[in-house]
Amino acid sequence: MKPDNLILYERKNGIGYVTLNQPTKRNAISFEMWQMIGNVINDCATNDSIRALLIRGAGQVAFSAGADISQFDENRSSKEQVVNYNSTMATTIDILEKVAKPTIAMIHGFCIGGGLNLAVHCDLRIASNNARFAIPAARLGLAYGLRESQSLVQLIGPAYAKEMLYTGRQFSATEAIDMGLINRIVAINELENYTEKYTSLIAINAPLTIIAAKHIVRESAKDGKSQDNSMINKLVDTCFSSNDYQEGRTAFLEKRQPRFKGK
Repeated sequence: MKPDNLILYERKNGIGYVTLNQPTKRNAISFEMWQMIGNVINDCATNDSIRALLIRGAGQVAFSAGADISQFDENRSSKEQVVNYNSTMATTIDILEKVAKPTIAMIHGFCIGGGLNLAVHCDLRIASNNARFAIPAARLGLAYGLRESQSLVQLIGPAYAKEMLYTGRQFSATEAIDMGLINRIVAINELENYTEKYTSLIAINAPLTIIAAKHIVRESAKDGKSQDNSMINKLVDTCFSSNDYQEGRTAFLEKRQPRFKGK
């Protein structure tokens, strides 16, 4: 497959669709794909027509089976290569985590290793009932850095994080929702329709409010000394002084759907 086709990107009805497109390898994420994902997210961040970002995997088998192990000899066999690979992946994860717009992972089948890392850093995760989750680092002899591990611990807690990291085993969708790893389980034949409708439900809401909410949740997870209360206050003030706030009130009184502009 041509490198340009490894990540598919389309914009439709206010949603940016990012598709991991290596189905013959269960959408294993290559070094080039990590770079491309970051570029696409940056495009979404600066495109005012995009209100939400949906990340998914091509084919019927997997969201992503993790990093493309066939590249390890080429890209992760020396200390220098590992540093370069991890830096590239971390840059993309950082872009994903910091993008102001809501991000949703639509997960079917295997969601393993680097694929799980990608999903963990999305705001919401909606999975099919056949989804399987794992971090097989202990079975490969590699280790996750603090950044990746910390995000997992914040999401599911230390006990479940240790279980995933220590065992390397696959967890079912039911186990995943019980530990807080995913938000919803949907029948596989309903996953695409459900996730698109759910994402659209978010996309039609006031963009400035969504941005504020995302920052507020992020700051709330920090200890009090490192919280940026000034930034949050500015975001709240921006909402109350926006045209969208006026539109929301007017639409409520007129009993109609508001038409938010993000201004």
